[in-house]
Amino acid sequence: MIHFKLEEFNCTHTNKCSMDSEFLEKLDTLRGICGFPFRITSGYRDASHPSEVVKAAPGTGTHCQGIAADIAVSNGVERMKIVHEALKMGFSIGIARTFIHVDARTTTPVLWTYAN
Repeated sequence: MIHFKLEEFNCTHTNKCSMDSEFLEKLDTLRGICGFPFRITSGYRDASHPSEVVKAAPGTGTHCQGIAADIAVSNGVERMKIVHEALKMGFSIGIARTFIHVDARTTTPVLWTYAN
């Protein structure tokens, strides 16, 4: 990886990290194409992470699989660039007010927005 340190993806609950290397390379490519720094707000999540234990199937989400990251955004230009380029690369995308979720699920890519 050129643009990231693996520690940036550590679980905020356990400090563990089990990110998929292919996903990280793809994310690194996205970062290079976008041309501005990415701040990762959530990468790997252990199954015990509070955001995971409340799910219907805890520990099965893309963050737990090491194939997802949330990227902080501070303006619409960054948001548009990340979404535009990530779509071209085949990422699934979730759009929130303060971050963009990207993942490399193996099913058909999807796009969604968060309620707040």
